[in-house]
Amino acid sequence: MVSSRHEAAHRIFQERPELLAPVFRILDVPLPKEAAVEVLTPDATEIRPLERRVDSVLRVDPPDGGGFLLAIEAQGRPDPDKAVSWAYYLAFLKAKHKRPALLLVVCQDKSTADWAAGPFRLGLDDWTALSVHPLVLGPGNVPVILDPEEAAQDLTLATFSALTHGSHRDAPAILKALARAMGTADPESVSYYSELLEIGLEGFPAKDTWRKEMSVGTYFPGRGTLIEETFLKGKAEGQTQERALAVLRVLEKRGVAIPAEAHDRITACTDLDALGRWLDLAVTVSTTDELFAVEESDR
Repeated sequence: MVSSRHEAAHRIFQERPELLAPVFRILDVPLPKEAAVEVLTPDATEIRPLERRVDSVLRVDPPDGGGFLLAIEAQGRPDPDKAVSWAYYLAFLKAKHKRPALLLVVCQDKSTADWAAGPFRLGLDDWTALSVHPLVLGPGNVPVILDPEEAAQDLTLATFSALTHGSHRDAPAILKALARAMGTADPESVSYYSELLEIGLEGFPAKDTWRKEMSVGTYFPGRGTLIEETFLKGKAEGQTQERALAVLRVLEKRGVAIPAEAHDRITACTDLDALGRWLDLAVTVSTTDELFAVEESDR
């Protein structure tokens, strides 16, 4: 069964194709400037028989021609059967789309990354009929980003780095730097990267570290949490809705149950001061009843 961690490792390329530029620099492979990137179907099944599916497939089209396909596979462990599958994917994509195809393998542990680098030779012992040479990303070549300012310059790469180094001894410091960097990001990006990390760090102690980083609210100037800093931007007319969403977001991230009545009360509130108080309380309360207790006592 495909794990959530597996999904996060390759889906980030589909949803944030700008990651290709720094990744190709890491791999020392030239990527055409201003290339358009399109997500293609990962289905590599012919007519009927055996289903074959690549994790992700991107079409890279530079403005002056000479495009190529990039098949992306997330790999959690060495698998001797993968060489045949990967050779099939590359041959199928080349035949179907009439353009070159490359394979990028994303790993979260060094031993798997070392294995995935190949090359994988198919044929007889004394004659290679076909050879597969994957590009590989793993803990050995993806940079460890510990500086919040560096992380803020490229949140996509910083998030990918945190995913790749989820089992690294410096994972808490990596996540702390990323949490600080998100204080300068737009609300949509904060929501996307935060959720992606929760999914991608599944099974690692770093997942709990990340949840704590996103809930304590001690990494930003002023009185607010990360959610407050990012969601409470914009014009006054949208502030109440944004602040209500921020309250709900903090509660959800901390695992606090939100009954339907509490959800409706928060989203229906148009009092910015009340929402601000709830936002402050959301980082410490255990139930929504505690959230509203102060409001009730003031009446």
